[in-house]
Amino acid sequence: MRLIALLGRSAVLTVVLLLLCGVGYPAVVFVAGRVAFPAQSHGSLVRNASGRVVGSALIGQSFERPGYFHGRQSAVAYDAANSGGSNLGPSNPALVDRVRAASARIRADDDVPLTASLPADLVTASASGLDPEISPAGAAVQVGRVARARGVATSLVARIVAAHTIGRDLGVFGDPRVNVLRLNLALDSAFGGQ
Repeated sequence: MRLIALLGRSAVLTVVLLLLCGVGYPAVVFVAGRVAFPAQSHGSLVRNASGRVVGSALIGQSFERPGYFHGRQSAVAYDAANSGGSNLGPSNPALVDRVRAASARIRADDDVPLTASLPADLVTASASGLDPEISPAGAAVQVGRVARARGVATSLVARIVAAHTIGRDLGVFGDPRVNVLRLNLALDSAFGGQ
């Protein structure tokens, strides 16, 4: 009799905790997120000038045209369902070949001399393969190409890059960065889409 009572209490406690932790808490967090952070809870979606969703501020995408800034390489072709890095170590010949090929392409596309170093974020992939941002140095390498392709002065493109450079979080955390999608949308807004 005592065992049956103990099993009954355990079953009731299991159901109560399931409802509290499995339904109640997630529902409260979901509603609080929608109310306090509506844009973030909807995926930080970015819209173009006509209001059409063109991507997320949190997920990188491929830009191939010369009139656009190019983001970091992606080991997963920017597939958010398959996030991950290449997991190649610095001594792996495949990684060395990939970095050499990326360096050669960037030097050719952006007229970077062999004596100049390239920012690491332009020739390597991020750990997630989805990084939407590049360093200000990575953007500076591309300013000339973008300006030539759009037929505008490099100073105008550099000014837009500076306006879209995000500083360190709280002034101390992280590094300055530029969101590539937002930068390219600003170029379209200023000089027309491509």
